[in-house]
Amino acid sequence: MADWDDLRVFLAVARGESLSRAGKVLKLDAATVGRRVARLEAAMGARLFTRSPQGYGLTDEGGRLVAHAQAIESEMARARDALTGAGEGITGQVRIGAPDGAANYLLPQVVAEIVAQNPELEVHIVALPRVFSLSRREADMVIAVSRPEQGRVIAHKIADYRLHLTAAQSYLDRAPPLASLADLSAHRVIGYIPDMIFDRELDYLSDLGIDQPPVASNSVSVQLNLIRHGAGVGVVHDFALPAVDGVRRILTDQVSLTRAFHLVRHADDRNTPRIERFAAALVSGFRRELQRLETLAERA
Repeated sequence: MADWDDLRVFLAVARGESLSRAGKVLKLDAATVGRRVARLEAAMGARLFTRSPQGYGLTDEGGRLVAHAQAIESEMARARDALTGAGEGITGQVRIGAPDGAANYLLPQVVAEIVAQNPELEVHIVALPRVFSLSRREADMVIAVSRPEQGRVIAHKIADYRLHLTAAQSYLDRAPPLASLADLSAHRVIGYIPDMIFDRELDYLSDLGIDQPPVASNSVSVQLNLIRHGAGVGVVHDFALPAVDGVRRILTDQVSLTRAFHLVRHADDRNTPRIERFAAALVSGFRRELQRLETLAERA
């Protein structure tokens, strides 16, 4: 019969796909993690992982066990919340995955306010320009630009956000005239690396008929810094503009894009009080900060 502690180790290996990565999360050495996996396999009477130079991959039996182990994990979290009286505040650790635009220009302010009100709370912001896997528990919740169409997740819209073409004033002072979209052909355009766009909602430039920007990055922050230093013209989130000087919106009467942020969580966390409270605080603060920053950008 498997115990919860061995299942916890199993989940860490399944998510990290290696003993060493699981050990770092669990604060155990890799040899101990390996012994615990072997003990669980013996208790279950099944091989749960295939071992290879690339790491540990789940077998069919291991894949079936993951869902049950995650359900137990969620129940343990709910029990912990109930026993620690967490109703007075948010405690423990929460990990948020987010695209780097939101992670750099919105989440720090929002999270700073939440942790100030909840001193026993730990928050990890994972800022990567890619899709996160909730099923592998890479994060407890994810801010996404597209609502997921499948998987055991719950999602709801946080808010719309706006984007515009922008340029540094220093660039505009020396560049050819830019009075219409037709004039863009005479300008260097900055955008995403086409084959690294991880979500169709981020393919802003194709809407403008531009497929291969001559200067590109997979990072919103890098793109904005390129624009700030006068490398060219690019589409930027309105909420990011107050963080930089000398960059302004252009052609606002001709180009105005709207996208949406969604909060996505694993379905097993629906009734976990700690996660519910954090999600509510996050959404409320996120909406306030987004509105504040977009208002500042519009007035600039």
